[in-house]
Amino acid sequence: MTDWIGDVFTSDVGWDHLERLVDIGDRMAGSEGEREAAALTRDALADVGARNVHLEPFEIQGWSRGDSAIVADGDEQSSIALPRSPSERVTGPLIDLGYGLPADFEERDLEGAIVMVRSDIPDYYDRYVHRREKYYHAVDGGAVGFVYRNHVEGCLPPTGSVGTDDDPIGEIPAVGVSSEVGARLARRWDGEEIELRVEADVHEARSQNVHAELGPDTDERVLVTSHVDAHDIAEGALDNGAGTAMVLEIANALADREDDLETKVEFVAYGAEEVGLTGSSRHAETTDHGTIRAVVNNDGVVRGRTLEFTTHGFPELEAAAERVADRYGHPVRTVPRLGPHSDHWPFVQWGVPGYHVMSTSDEVGRGWGHTFADTLDKLEKRDLREQAILLTDLVVDLAAADRSIEHRSSEEIVADLEAQNLAEGMRITGDWPYDEA
Repeated sequence: MTDWIGDVFTSDVGWDHLERLVDIGDRMAGSEGEREAAALTRDALADVGARNVHLEPFEIQGWSRGDSAIVADGDEQSSIALPRSPSERVTGPLIDLGYGLPADFEERDLEGAIVMVRSDIPDYYDRYVHRREKYYHAVDGGAVGFVYRNHVEGCLPPTGSVGTDDDPIGEIPAVGVSSEVGARLARRWDGEEIELRVEADVHEARSQNVHAELGPDTDERVLVTSHVDAHDIAEGALDNGAGTAMVLEIANALADREDDLETKVEFVAYGAEEVGLTGSSRHAETTDHGTIRAVVNNDGVVRGRTLEFTTHGFPELEAAAERVADRYGHPVRTVPRLGPHSDHWPFVQWGVPGYHVMSTSDEVGRGWGHTFADTLDKLEKRDLREQAILLTDLVVDLAAADRSIEHRSSEEIVADLEAQNLAEGMRITGDWPYDEA
Protein backbone atom coordinates (compact mmCIF):
# COMPACT_ATOMS: atom_id res chain seq x y z
CA MET A 1 0.00 0.00 0.00
CA THR A 2 1.38 3.39 -1.00
CA ASP A 3 -1.62 5.63 -0.34
CA TRP A 4 0.13 6.93 2.76
CA ILE A 5 2.85 8.50 0.58
CA GLY A 6 0.30 10.71 -1.14
CA ASP A 7 -1.18 11.59 2.23
CA VAL A 8 2.21 12.73 3.55
CA PHE A 9 3.04 14.66 0.39
CA THR A 10 -0.21 16.62 0.68
CA SER A 11 -0.16 16.95 4.48
CA ASP A 12 0.01 20.34 6.18
CA VAL A 13 0.22 18.90 9.70
CA GLY A 14 3.95 19.40 10.15
CA TRP A 15 4.17 22.72 8.35
CA ASP A 16 1.22 24.19 10.23
CA HIS A 17 2.88 23.20 13.49
CA LEU A 18 6.14 24.78 12.35
CA GLU A 19 4.30 28.05 11.72
CA ARG A 20 2.75 27.89 15.19
CA LEU A 21 6.17 27.36 16.76
CA VAL A 22 7.89 30.25 14.98
CA ASP A 23 4.97 32.56 15.73
CA ILE A 24 5.52 32.08 19.47
CA GLY A 25 8.68 34.17 19.26
CA ASP A 26 11.16 33.56 22.09
CA ARG A 27 11.53 29.81 22.84
CA MET A 28 14.67 30.14 24.97
CA ALA A 29 15.21 27.25 27.38
CA GLY A 30 13.22 27.82 30.54
CA SER A 31 11.10 30.62 29.06
CA GLU A 32 7.33 30.94 28.83
CA GLY A 33 7.69 30.57 25.06
CA GLU A 34 9.43 27.21 25.43
CA ARG A 35 6.64 26.03 27.74
CA GLU A 36 4.03 27.15 25.19
CA ALA A 37 5.90 25.31 22.41
CA ALA A 38 6.02 22.12 24.47
CA ALA A 39 2.31 22.32 25.26
CA LEU A 40 1.46 22.93 21.59
CA THR A 41 3.59 19.94 20.58
CA ARG A 42 1.97 17.74 23.23
CA ASP A 43 -1.50 18.68 22.01
CA ALA A 44 -0.55 18.22 18.34
CA LEU A 45 0.80 14.71 18.99
CA ALA A 46 -2.44 13.83 20.78
CA ASP A 47 -4.48 15.25 17.90
CA VAL A 48 -2.78 12.98 15.32
CA GLY A 49 -3.53 9.90 17.42
CA ALA A 50 -0.43 9.28 19.55
CA ARG A 51 -1.08 7.82 23.00
CA ASN A 52 0.37 8.37 26.47
CA VAL A 53 1.11 11.97 25.52
CA HIS A 54 2.54 13.95 28.41
CA LEU A 55 5.11 16.49 29.60
CA GLU A 56 7.99 15.65 31.93
CA PRO A 57 9.29 18.84 33.62
CA PHE A 58 12.77 19.35 35.07
CA GLU A 59 14.74 22.17 36.67
CA ILE A 60 17.42 24.05 34.73
CA GLN A 61 19.71 27.04 35.15
CA GLY A 62 17.80 29.99 33.72
CA TRP A 63 19.48 32.84 31.87
CA SER A 64 17.94 35.95 30.31
CA ARG A 65 19.69 38.36 27.97
CA GLY A 66 20.41 41.94 28.94
CA ASP A 67 22.60 44.50 27.18
CA SER A 68 26.09 43.75 25.89
CA ALA A 69 28.79 45.93 24.41
CA ILE A 70 32.28 46.04 22.98
CA VAL A 71 33.87 49.46 23.33
CA ALA A 72 37.09 50.39 21.51
CA ASP A 73 38.49 53.94 21.52
CA GLY A 74 35.12 55.11 22.80
CA ASP A 75 33.27 53.51 19.85
CA GLU A 76 30.68 50.87 20.68
CA GLN A 77 30.62 47.87 18.35
CA SER A 78 27.44 45.85 17.85
CA SER A 79 27.37 42.52 19.72
CA ILE A 80 25.06 40.07 21.47
CA ALA A 81 25.77 38.11 24.64
CA LEU A 82 26.27 34.36 24.37
CA PRO A 83 23.73 32.52 26.55
CA ARG A 84 25.00 31.62 30.01
CA SER A 85 27.74 34.21 29.80
CA PRO A 86 28.31 35.69 33.24
CA SER A 87 27.20 39.26 33.82
CA GLU A 88 30.53 41.06 33.94
CA ARG A 89 32.62 43.95 32.59
CA VAL A 90 36.27 43.41 31.61
CA THR A 91 39.05 45.23 29.78
CA GLY A 92 42.13 43.83 28.07
CA PRO A 93 44.03 43.72 24.81
CA LEU A 94 42.14 42.17 21.91
CA ILE A 95 43.88 39.11 20.47
CA ASP A 96 42.50 37.83 17.18
CA LEU A 97 43.17 34.09 16.92
CA GLY A 98 41.53 33.62 13.53
CA TYR A 99 39.94 30.17 13.35
CA GLY A 100 40.76 29.43 16.97
CA LEU A 101 42.17 25.95 16.42
CA PRO A 102 43.60 24.27 19.53
CA ALA A 103 47.20 25.00 18.47
CA ASP A 104 46.38 28.70 18.02
CA PHE A 105 45.68 29.03 21.75
CA GLU A 106 48.97 27.33 22.64
CA GLU A 107 51.04 29.71 20.52
CA ARG A 108 49.94 32.98 22.19
CA ASP A 109 50.07 34.46 25.67
CA LEU A 110 46.39 35.06 26.44
CA GLU A 111 46.69 36.06 30.10
CA GLY A 112 44.39 39.03 30.72
CA ALA A 113 43.38 39.26 27.04
CA ILE A 114 40.04 39.36 25.25
CA VAL A 115 40.20 36.61 22.63
CA MET A 116 38.34 36.69 19.30
CA VAL A 117 37.82 33.57 17.15
CA ARG A 118 35.88 32.73 14.00
CA SER A 119 32.87 30.41 13.99
CA ASP A 120 34.23 28.15 11.23
CA ILE A 121 37.29 25.98 10.63
CA PRO A 122 39.62 25.85 7.61
CA ASP A 123 39.12 23.25 4.87
CA TYR A 124 42.35 21.52 5.77
CA TYR A 125 41.42 20.81 9.39
CA ASP A 126 40.29 17.26 10.16
CA ARG A 127 37.36 17.97 12.47
CA TYR A 128 34.87 20.60 13.52
CA VAL A 129 35.91 22.68 16.55
CA HIS A 130 32.83 23.65 18.50
CA ARG A 131 32.24 27.12 19.91
CA ARG A 132 32.38 25.86 23.50
CA GLU A 133 35.72 24.18 22.87
CA LYS A 134 37.17 27.47 21.63
CA TYR A 135 35.69 29.27 24.63
CA TYR A 136 37.27 26.90 27.16
CA HIS A 137 40.63 26.98 25.41
CA ALA A 138 40.45 30.75 25.94
CA VAL A 139 39.50 30.26 29.60
CA ASP A 140 42.37 27.81 30.13
CA GLY A 141 44.76 30.28 28.50
CA GLY A 142 43.90 32.98 31.05
CA ALA A 143 41.69 35.16 28.83
CA VAL A 144 39.24 37.49 30.57
CA GLY A 145 36.77 37.80 27.69
CA PHE A 146 35.63 35.93 24.57
CA VAL A 147 34.40 37.28 21.21
CA TYR A 148 32.81 34.82 18.77
CA ARG A 149 32.95 36.17 15.20
CA ASN A 150 30.52 34.83 12.61
CA HIS A 151 32.09 33.58 9.36
CA VAL A 152 28.79 34.10 7.51
CA GLU A 153 28.53 37.55 5.97
CA GLY A 154 25.43 39.71 6.37
CA CYS A 155 25.83 41.65 9.63
CA LEU A 156 24.63 38.65 11.67
CA PRO A 157 26.14 38.17 15.13
CA PRO A 158 25.97 34.51 16.20
CA THR A 159 24.61 33.16 19.45
CA GLY A 160 25.24 29.85 21.23
CA SER A 161 25.69 28.89 24.85
CA VAL A 162 28.75 28.57 27.05
CA GLY A 163 28.99 26.86 30.43
CA THR A 164 29.28 23.22 31.47
CA ASP A 165 26.99 20.70 33.10
CA ASP A 166 28.72 21.17 36.45
CA ASP A 167 29.02 24.97 36.10
CA PRO A 168 26.17 26.16 33.85
CA ILE A 169 27.30 29.80 33.89
CA GLY A 170 30.54 30.36 31.99
CA GLU A 171 33.73 31.65 33.58
CA ILE A 172 34.35 34.74 31.44
CA PRO A 173 31.96 37.09 29.61
CA ALA A 174 31.29 36.13 26.00
CA VAL A 175 29.64 37.86 23.06
CA GLY A 176 28.97 37.17 19.40
CA VAL A 177 29.79 39.67 16.65
CA SER A 178 29.06 39.69 12.96
CA SER A 179 31.68 38.87 10.35
CA GLU A 180 31.85 42.56 9.48
CA VAL A 181 32.28 43.79 13.05
CA GLY A 182 34.88 41.09 13.61
CA ALA A 183 36.83 42.25 10.58
CA ARG A 184 36.73 45.82 11.86
CA LEU A 185 37.90 44.80 15.31
CA ALA A 186 40.77 42.75 13.87
CA ARG A 187 41.85 45.52 11.49
CA ARG A 188 41.71 48.44 13.93
CA TRP A 189 42.18 47.08 17.44
CA ASP A 190 44.08 43.79 17.34
CA GLY A 191 46.55 44.12 20.22
CA GLU A 192 44.82 47.24 21.56
CA GLU A 193 42.88 47.65 24.82
CA ILE A 194 39.11 47.20 24.49
CA GLU A 195 36.21 46.80 26.90
CA LEU A 196 33.70 43.94 26.86
CA ARG A 197 30.51 44.15 28.88
CA VAL A 198 27.67 41.66 29.39
CA GLU A 199 24.52 42.14 31.44
CA ALA A 200 22.34 39.09 32.07
CA ASP A 201 19.84 37.77 34.58
CA VAL A 202 20.70 34.38 36.11
CA HIS A 203 17.80 32.61 37.81
CA GLU A 204 16.14 29.28 38.50
CA ALA A 205 13.93 27.97 35.70
CA ARG A 206 12.03 24.93 34.50
CA SER A 207 11.98 23.14 31.15
CA GLN A 208 10.18 20.02 29.98
CA ASN A 209 10.30 17.10 27.56
CA VAL A 210 7.30 16.05 25.48
CA HIS A 211 6.64 12.30 25.26
CA ALA A 212 4.20 10.24 23.15
CA GLU A 213 4.09 6.80 21.57
CA LEU A 214 2.57 4.66 18.81
CA GLY A 215 2.72 1.00 17.86
CA PRO A 216 2.59 -2.20 19.93
CA ASP A 217 3.32 -2.14 23.63
CA THR A 218 6.73 -3.77 23.37
CA ASP A 219 9.58 -3.38 25.84
CA GLU A 220 11.91 -2.44 22.98
CA ARG A 221 11.39 0.91 21.25
CA VAL A 222 12.62 3.27 18.58
CA LEU A 223 13.04 6.89 19.70
CA VAL A 224 12.12 9.66 17.24
CA THR A 225 13.35 12.95 18.66
CA SER A 226 13.86 16.69 18.19
CA HIS A 227 14.12 19.75 20.45
CA VAL A 228 11.50 22.47 20.91
CA ASP A 229 13.68 25.21 22.39
CA ALA A 230 15.46 27.82 20.28
CA HIS A 231 17.67 30.82 20.83
CA ASP A 232 15.78 33.94 21.80
CA ILE A 233 17.07 36.19 19.01
CA ALA A 234 15.10 34.58 16.14
CA GLU A 235 12.14 32.40 15.18
CA GLY A 236 14.14 29.19 15.47
CA ALA A 237 12.64 27.81 12.26
CA LEU A 238 15.71 25.90 11.10
CA ASP A 239 17.03 25.17 14.59
CA ASN A 240 14.91 23.44 15.46
CA GLY A 241 11.28 24.15 14.69
CA ALA A 242 11.67 22.09 11.54
CA GLY A 243 12.87 19.07 13.53
CA THR A 244 9.85 19.18 15.82
CA ALA A 245 7.56 19.64 12.82
CA MET A 246 9.19 16.55 11.32
CA VAL A 247 8.54 14.50 14.46
CA LEU A 248 4.87 15.49 14.29
CA GLU A 249 4.63 14.70 10.57
CA ILE A 250 6.18 11.26 11.14
CA ALA A 251 3.77 10.62 14.01
CA ASN A 252 0.84 11.65 11.82
CA ALA A 253 1.93 9.24 9.07
CA LEU A 254 2.61 6.37 11.48
CA ALA A 255 -0.76 6.81 13.19
CA ASP A 256 -2.30 5.71 9.88
CA ARG A 257 0.28 2.90 9.52
CA GLU A 258 0.24 1.69 13.10
CA ASP A 259 -0.42 -1.90 12.00
CA ASP A 260 2.92 -1.79 10.13
CA LEU A 261 4.82 -1.10 13.36
CA GLU A 262 6.22 -4.22 15.02
CA THR A 263 8.07 -2.33 17.76
CA LYS A 264 6.93 0.61 19.87
CA VAL A 265 7.89 4.06 18.58
CA GLU A 266 8.41 6.73 21.23
CA PHE A 267 8.35 10.37 20.16
CA VAL A 268 10.28 12.83 22.35
CA ALA A 269 10.57 16.58 21.79
CA TYR A 270 13.28 17.69 24.20
CA GLY A 271 13.59 20.94 26.09
CA ALA A 272 16.77 22.90 26.78
CA GLU A 273 18.92 21.39 24.03
CA GLU A 274 20.59 24.70 23.26
CA VAL A 275 22.01 25.02 26.77
CA GLY A 276 23.86 21.73 27.06
CA LEU A 277 21.54 18.93 25.83
CA THR A 278 19.81 19.18 29.19
CA GLY A 279 16.47 17.56 28.33
CA SER A 280 17.94 14.61 26.45
CA SER A 281 20.60 14.11 29.12
CA ARG A 282 17.89 13.88 31.76
CA HIS A 283 15.98 11.36 29.66
CA ALA A 284 19.11 9.29 29.03
CA GLU A 285 19.86 9.22 32.76
CA THR A 286 16.38 7.98 33.69
CA THR A 287 15.54 5.41 31.02
CA ASP A 288 16.69 1.88 30.21
CA HIS A 289 19.25 2.05 27.38
CA GLY A 290 18.91 -1.66 26.72
CA THR A 291 15.33 -1.19 25.53
CA ILE A 292 16.24 1.40 22.89
CA ARG A 293 16.74 -0.18 19.47
CA ALA A 294 17.68 3.11 17.79
CA VAL A 295 17.42 6.88 18.13
CA VAL A 296 16.35 8.95 15.10
CA ASN A 297 17.22 12.52 16.13
CA ASN A 298 15.95 15.29 13.85
CA ASP A 299 18.03 18.44 14.28
CA GLY A 300 18.80 20.37 11.11
CA VAL A 301 16.33 18.71 8.72
CA VAL A 302 14.50 20.60 5.93
CA ARG A 303 17.29 23.17 5.47
CA GLY A 304 18.11 21.50 2.15
CA ARG A 305 16.53 18.82 0.00
CA THR A 306 18.93 15.93 0.69
CA LEU A 307 19.10 14.19 4.06
CA GLU A 308 22.35 13.43 5.84
CA PHE A 309 22.59 10.66 8.43
CA THR A 310 25.47 10.64 10.90
CA THR A 311 25.53 6.96 11.86
CA HIS A 312 28.19 6.89 14.63
CA GLY A 313 29.85 3.68 13.51
CA PHE A 314 26.69 1.54 13.50
CA PRO A 315 26.71 -0.37 10.18
CA GLU A 316 23.07 -1.45 10.58
CA LEU A 317 21.98 2.19 10.74
CA GLU A 318 23.92 3.03 7.59
CA ALA A 319 22.38 0.04 5.81
CA ALA A 320 18.85 1.00 6.87
CA ALA A 321 19.21 4.57 5.59
CA GLU A 322 20.58 3.33 2.28
CA ARG A 323 17.78 0.75 1.94
CA VAL A 324 15.15 3.45 2.24
CA ALA A 325 17.03 5.76 -0.14
CA ASP A 326 17.26 2.97 -2.73
CA ARG A 327 13.57 2.14 -2.32
CA TYR A 328 12.60 5.65 -3.37
CA GLY A 329 15.50 6.48 -5.67
CA HIS A 330 16.09 9.49 -3.45
CA PRO A 331 19.76 10.16 -2.63
CA VAL A 332 20.92 10.52 0.95
CA ARG A 333 24.34 10.97 2.51
CA THR A 334 25.62 8.76 5.32
CA VAL A 335 28.48 9.81 7.60
CA PRO A 336 29.91 6.94 9.70
CA ARG A 337 31.89 9.17 12.07
CA LEU A 338 30.83 10.24 15.56
CA GLY A 339 28.96 13.50 16.05
CA PRO A 340 28.98 14.47 19.75
CA HIS A 341 26.48 17.32 19.48
CA SER A 342 22.66 17.32 19.66
CA ASP A 343 20.17 15.13 21.49
CA HIS A 344 21.22 11.72 20.19
CA TRP A 345 24.57 12.03 21.96
CA PRO A 346 23.53 11.39 25.59
CA PHE A 347 22.48 7.94 24.32
CA VAL A 348 25.12 7.27 21.65
CA GLN A 349 27.96 8.06 24.05
CA TRP A 350 27.00 4.88 25.95
CA GLY A 351 26.71 2.75 22.82
CA VAL A 352 23.00 3.14 21.99
CA PRO A 353 22.52 3.10 18.18
CA GLY A 354 21.55 6.56 17.01
CA TYR A 355 21.31 8.84 14.00
CA HIS A 356 21.77 12.56 13.82
CA VAL A 357 19.50 13.43 10.88
CA MET A 358 19.97 16.77 9.16
CA SER A 359 20.18 18.21 5.65
CA THR A 360 23.35 18.18 3.62
CA SER A 361 25.12 21.48 3.16
CA ASP A 362 28.31 22.72 1.58
CA GLU A 363 28.60 25.27 4.37
CA VAL A 364 30.74 24.93 7.49
CA GLY A 365 28.70 25.38 10.63
CA ARG A 366 25.06 26.36 10.99
CA GLY A 367 24.61 28.91 8.22
CA TRP A 368 21.56 30.97 9.19
CA GLY A 369 21.17 29.02 12.43
CA HIS A 370 21.95 30.74 15.72
CA THR A 371 21.45 34.15 14.09
CA PHE A 372 18.62 36.66 13.61
CA ALA A 373 18.14 35.11 10.14
CA ASP A 374 16.86 31.74 11.41
CA THR A 375 13.40 32.38 10.00
CA LEU A 376 10.63 30.44 8.27
CA ASP A 377 11.26 31.91 4.83
CA LYS A 378 14.50 29.87 4.59
CA LEU A 379 12.53 26.59 4.48
CA GLU A 380 10.32 24.88 1.87
CA LYS A 381 7.23 22.79 2.56
CA ARG A 382 8.24 20.41 -0.24
CA ASP A 383 11.42 19.46 1.59
CA LEU A 384 9.54 18.74 4.81
CA ARG A 385 7.10 16.47 2.99
CA GLU A 386 9.71 14.58 0.96
CA GLN A 387 11.94 14.01 3.97
CA ALA A 388 8.96 12.93 6.09
CA ILE A 389 8.22 10.16 3.59
CA LEU A 390 11.76 8.82 3.79
CA LEU A 391 11.98 9.11 7.57
CA THR A 392 8.57 7.52 8.14
CA ASP A 393 9.60 4.48 6.13
CA LEU A 394 12.97 4.44 7.90
CA VAL A 395 11.23 4.24 11.28
CA VAL A 396 9.02 1.39 10.05
CA ASP A 397 12.14 -0.39 8.81
CA LEU A 398 13.92 0.07 12.16
CA ALA A 399 10.81 -1.15 14.00
CA ALA A 400 10.60 -4.45 12.08
CA ALA A 401 10.48 -7.43 14.47
CA ASP A 402 13.40 -9.14 12.76
CA ARG A 403 15.59 -6.02 12.75
CA SER A 404 18.60 -6.35 15.03
CA ILE A 405 20.96 -3.45 15.71
CA GLU A 406 23.92 -4.23 17.92
CA HIS A 407 24.71 -1.76 20.67
CA ARG A 408 28.35 -0.73 20.97
CA SER A 409 30.38 -0.75 24.15
CA SER A 410 31.39 2.54 25.74
CA GLU A 411 35.00 1.40 25.26
CA GLU A 412 34.42 1.29 21.50
CA ILE A 413 32.92 4.78 21.54
CA VAL A 414 35.88 6.09 23.55
CA ALA A 415 38.33 4.51 21.09
CA ASP A 416 36.54 6.20 18.18
CA LEU A 417 36.50 9.56 19.97
CA GLU A 418 40.25 9.32 20.44
CA ALA A 419 40.89 8.11 16.88
CA GLN A 420 38.71 10.87 15.39
CA ASN A 421 40.44 13.57 17.47
CA LEU A 422 37.22 14.44 19.32
CA ALA A 423 38.24 13.53 22.84
CA GLU A 424 40.34 16.64 23.47
CA GLY A 425 37.44 18.96 22.78
CA MET A 426 35.04 16.99 24.98
CA ARG A 427 37.48 17.00 27.87
CA ILE A 428 38.08 20.74 27.82
CA THR A 429 34.33 21.53 27.65
CA GLY A 430 33.52 19.23 30.57
CA ASP A 431 31.55 16.85 28.31
CA TRP A 432 33.78 13.80 28.85
CA PRO A 433 31.63 11.33 30.83
CA TYR A 434 34.05 8.43 30.98
CA ASP A 435 36.32 7.38 33.82
CA GLU A 436 39.95 8.02 32.94
CA ALA A 437 42.34 5.08 33.22
